Amino acid sequence: MRVVIQRSKQASVTVNGEVTGAIENGYVLLVGLTHSDTIEDVKYVAKKVSEIRLWEDEEGKMNHSILEHGGDILSVSQFTLYAETRKGRRPSFIDAARPESALPLWEAFNEELRALGLKVETGIFGAMMDVSLINDGPVTIIVESK
Repeated sequence: MRVVIQRSKQASVTVNGEVTGAIENGYVLLVGLTHSDTIEDVKYVAKKVSEIRLWEDEEGKMNHSILEHGGDILSVSQFTLYAETRKGRRPSFIDAARPESALPLWEAFNEELRALGLKVETGIFGAMMDVSLINDGPVTIIVESK
């Protein structure tokens, strides 16, 4: 499992002209899943996302998690995070999990974040989405389960 965390001042996802999820302050998560991912990967990454310290304290050091700082999550499924680009000019997505296994894991990931106390908005799995955000910092971090 691979998640790109983008600290955001504002973000939204639009599908076919309709906003499906929006946050004012928090993280935009681009969530990629691969064939070998399990519920243990989901739990590990959700805990890491909720506890990673990406918010500044009074001294300007990244010492606060999103749980301590406050903020919401905008979770967007993103199979292209597992693109293989070493050969040729067209990326291969063979390492991305098939939708029938990726969708339940993405949904479980979002539920795990909610269980940890976070408000989670989402895009629509498998849809063509327009993701808009104001990256705060910019702070962009990649978290992987393996």
